[in-house]
Amino acid sequence: MTRAVLSIGSNVGDSLAHLRSVTTELGSRLVACSPVYRSAPWGGVEQQDFLNAVVVAEDEAFDAWDWLRFGQRLEEAADRVRVQRWGPRSLDVDVVVCENLISEDPRLILPHPRAHERAFVLLPWLDVEPDATLRVGDDDVPVTELLARLCPEERAGVVQQEWSLQERPEEQEGVGDGSW
Repeated sequence: MTRAVLSIGSNVGDSLAHLRSVTTELGSRLVACSPVYRSAPWGGVEQQDFLNAVVVAEDEAFDAWDWLRFGQRLEEAADRVRVQRWGPRSLDVDVVVCENLISEDPRLILPHPRAHERAFVLLPWLDVEPDATLRVGDDDVPVTELLARLCPEERAGVVQQEWSLQERPEEQEGVGDGSW
């Protein structure tokens, strides 16, 4: 069985619905799902804020490449268009870690090479795995420590929302109407 941590984000269209499509498609493979967070865009491209979450999933038939293909299939279903690096996207699904696998293949670098720099990955990950560690270089570093290393502005820019990815949209105020 492989266990994967996936970081999901969206800032185009019905972002909450795009994130929910991931948990829906995971079905029984979903082990844990963080709350939804709002974060400023990362990478210097002017655009709308993102909604982000982290999910933990398991599937005995999946390897890391299957998790990558799973994410790419969901991105395609959400009509993701890759025009600009770190640009707006309907859905972004990144494999953060898959078991303890280390991969330097340029198509699938594991652990994710920038996860340790991103509060929008680390904060939601801690919600679902408070004891999580991430390999950075040759060291396995607690995610709590990686988060503490980030500048206060980076951490403060990631704000937990009241929405859940496991509730129906009609149960949540302000969902799907662009008010977030």
